[in-house]
Amino acid sequence: MTNVIETRGLVKRYGDLTAVDHVDITVPQGTFFGLLGPNGAGKTTTLEMIEGIREPDEGDVRLFGEKVWPRNRAVLPRIGVQLQASAFFERLSVEEQLRCFADLYAVDHKQIDRMIEMVGLQEKRKTRTEDLSGGQKQRLSIACSLIHDPEVVFLDEPTAALDPQARRNLWDVLRAINDEGRTVVLTTHYMDEAEILCDQIAIIDRGQILTTDTPRNLITGLGSAYRILVSEGVLSDQEAAALPGVDSASLSDGTLAITTHTPSPVLAALAERDALQGLQVTGATLEDVFLTLTGREYRA
Repeated sequence: MTNVIETRGLVKRYGDLTAVDHVDITVPQGTFFGLLGPNGAGKTTTLEMIEGIREPDEGDVRLFGEKVWPRNRAVLPRIGVQLQASAFFERLSVEEQLRCFADLYAVDHKQIDRMIEMVGLQEKRKTRTEDLSGGQKQRLSIACSLIHDPEVVFLDEPTAALDPQARRNLWDVLRAINDEGRTVVLTTHYMDEAEILCDQIAIIDRGQILTTDTPRNLITGLGSAYRILVSEGVLSDQEAAALPGVDSASLSDGTLAITTHTPSPVLAALAERDALQGLQVTGATLEDVFLTLTGREYRA
């Protein structure tokens, strides 16, 4: 599979602060790639160097095998960029905003209808951007980044500050973008979002890549125990502790909590005892991986 993005030894300094510290990233064509990290970890700076917006102090960035700096105009029409904060032309409707972007890229206006339909803004096409909700503005911003049919799309925290319904709605749009064969690079603070959408994830902290893998491999590699919750009265905590594969069992607030690293024999034993009523199984998540690698201290 062809790699569309490659960085080697990428460095960016601001005075004494090294914001990005020898970052290596490889993104194959068609991949939905997530770059995760705490506030100030270097996500946006890394993206800006890959996009050719910011000059690296050291290292090399290549898009489609070509250097992006000094600013390479040959690669610009092949990428779409949705920044953290989007600024639209004042007093223009959704349709008029997209027409402006289409004209900038010399794109046929037929593409406007396709973009409006893709991001679900058909009923808002005549609405001024200042009258759109936060989620609608984000969808319009993504449509503007796609108007010229780019091969790679960069999305910097596209669902930040959106309510749960708007976030889920935008997920459908992002999936559709990737399903069309585009490579998508996403930064986000939402672990559930990255776990559901991304094929591959890199976790960055203090400017350095800590790990890169699929969400499933990252979660499995954590080796965390599963937690099985059963309603009180189905069996005692002593009986549960004696089941094969159980690490520990405790009773609290009407719920029996069983901890195990091998859930299959435990669930089979519970089924044999007809003890599956009210059962819940929870395992590690990408958030557990993130906190394990980056720590739990608050960062402004």
